[in-house]
Amino acid sequence: MTATTQIASSAVPGSEMEYDVIVVGGGIAGLSAALSATENGARVALLERATEAETGGNTRYTEAYLRMKTLDEVSDGLADTLVDDFMGHPDPGITADSGLDWGRRNPLLRAHQVVDLDYVATFEDNAGPTLRWLEGHGISFGQLPTLFLTVSTTRMAPVGGGLALVETLGAKARSLGVAFHFQTTARTLRVDDTGRVTGVEAVDADGARRVFTGTVILASGGYQGNAELMARYHGPLGMLARPVARGGNYNKGEGIEMAMAAGAATAGNFALFHAEPVDPRSPDPEAAIMAFTYGILVNVNGERFVDEARGPIDAWYERTTRDIQAQPRGIAWMILDAAGQAIPNLKTAIRSEESPVRASTIAELAAKIEVDPVTLEATVAAYNAACSDGEWDPTRPDGLATDGVTPPKSNWAKPIASGPFIAYPIMCANVFTFGGLKVDAGSRVIDRDGRAITGLYAAGEMTGLYYSNYTGSTSVLRGATFGKIAGAHAASLAARQPAVERS
Repeated sequence: MTATTQIASSAVPGSEMEYDVIVVGGGIAGLSAALSATENGARVALLERATEAETGGNTRYTEAYLRMKTLDEVSDGLADTLVDDFMGHPDPGITADSGLDWGRRNPLLRAHQVVDLDYVATFEDNAGPTLRWLEGHGISFGQLPTLFLTVSTTRMAPVGGGLALVETLGAKARSLGVAFHFQTTARTLRVDDTGRVTGVEAVDADGARRVFTGTVILASGGYQGNAELMARYHGPLGMLARPVARGGNYNKGEGIEMAMAAGAATAGNFALFHAEPVDPRSPDPEAAIMAFTYGILVNVNGERFVDEARGPIDAWYERTTRDIQAQPRGIAWMILDAAGQAIPNLKTAIRSEESPVRASTIAELAAKIEVDPVTLEATVAAYNAACSDGEWDPTRPDGLATDGVTPPKSNWAKPIASGPFIAYPIMCANVFTFGGLKVDAGSRVIDRDGRAITGLYAAGEMTGLYYSNYTGSTSVLRGATFGKIAGAHAASLAARQPAVERS
């Protein structure tokens, strides 16, 4: 029997439960991992901090857009977009080995925070087969409407969104024998004297400590629900964001922290997160405001501060949202005139159920949103004077730009002139955090010396992939893809390890 050490306090004697695979987290990555491991012959436990009624984390609340052209083909340019995400200026002497087989790469590169090219290629090759696999488990897909009135890529979605994924896959997992442990939070990894991860310590609904032994798959999301980690990594601006949906509040970062305590390397940008513009008044999940390209954005001082329409909304909303977060109090106002409000299907781009502020004049609107009327009138006048004549086409980037005003507006620059006027407040919501664990193409967690940590896998939002800008509609897709991969590999590893050696 191999001696076992723990990274934290001891559990209560007799509280140990033995499985082949332990999955931490019940969103799309965790459910895919649990199903895959079970199908590959493993006895699986799934630990979920939430109650059964709220299980699923972010997945439960998302519409789960998928960056796919068809059910079998990823959207054009997926791999290039991921690899071209700005990652700073890594040492070319380290990254020169990127084209070599994983085992031949310098350990510095294997542990480096840059995107693993094999990971991206595996994602691209396995996304379609994974969706077909989900289809075989009762998930339907379609070319469903999005909230974007202008787009830069193709998308599909599961019918019923993320809730359908959670409910359908959860029921399937139960029918195959996956043991669900709700209100059970994994706290620490158990590691034996060979460096192998042999299980997790967790705390159940009564606060009792439990040990679950087996190969571990971490799929517990990022840390957007942890105010201390948000302040640690994002400074004062961390307070000016909140999880985009209720499920994000359950993501407190323990999975990342326990893996780092075991020596895991990291990837992705810990200084940024996936930002989405939402109405701060709304309690609804993803109360997104995606119509600001057709009007102007002003801060609480009544001043414009950003080019509202640098390109298609789906490619630029995140960067604009970060600009909003950086404004005083982290708030901006979207102002539309009557012409802007008349855009066909505008309501699809405004997901808030809260009513806008309405006024017949700009001065009246300013008073209602508590902005200085003189400043706001001057801002609107300067913007209107910079607008030119030309064809205005809300269905595509039309190149109708301002001339002579700072900041400029690159598209859809039409005067804010015809009342009545409306305004919506917008704040920055945190969909998920970018910084996470370094994994290879097989979802194995990599340590800081470039070695795979035996017995430890990770998938989903807690694995680092994004750096300067989220590659839209890839989060659920890669959670499913690498959850499935992690489950199969973990089951295979567990089958090669006799139970007595795991105890």
